[in-house]
Amino acid sequence: MKKLIALCLLLTATVVHGQMKFAHVNSQRLLDSLPSYKKAENDLKKFQDDGMAELGVLEKQINDAYVKLDGIKNDLTPTMLKIEQEKIMGLEQRYQQTQNLLQQQLQTLANEYNQPILDRLQKAVEIVADRKKVNYVLDTSKLLYSKGGIDITAEVKAELLRLDAEAMKK
Repeated sequence: MKKLIALCLLLTATVVHGQMKFAHVNSQRLLDSLPSYKKAENDLKKFQDDGMAELGVLEKQINDAYVKLDGIKNDLTPTMLKIEQEKIMGLEQRYQQTQNLLQQQLQTLANEYNQPILDRLQKAVEIVADRKKVNYVLDTSKLLYSKGGIDITAEVKAELLRLDAEAMKK
């Protein structure tokens, strides 16, 4: 309760001393305009597609092994049947491990690609907000309702494209 009262007092003091300025951007539209973001998305999709192809090969091996076993199980001794079943279980475990590894690698790669892009977005927003003397910048792609504020998306986009071009040169 004390924190709520302190926050209300802070907001009241801020309004009394000067007008708070709000601005907004559409971060998804900004990201979609970046060449580096498009490249990262394409690279991630290719990596995922390659991984899914590898999983498809493993899945086919498992299915083929089941079909083969079903065709010969009546001719096998109990020990041979168990050995063949264990082979299939090994393939299934390999499938699960490969799937888990692919998910981990995809997440790591996404973080590696996206963090520098998100850092540039943050920097571009800060530069434009400072230039416009804005106190708060909200993201309209996550906002339920807004009435008012300054749309600085176009200015942030220009700044972001400049920062992105610099980063791509390196």
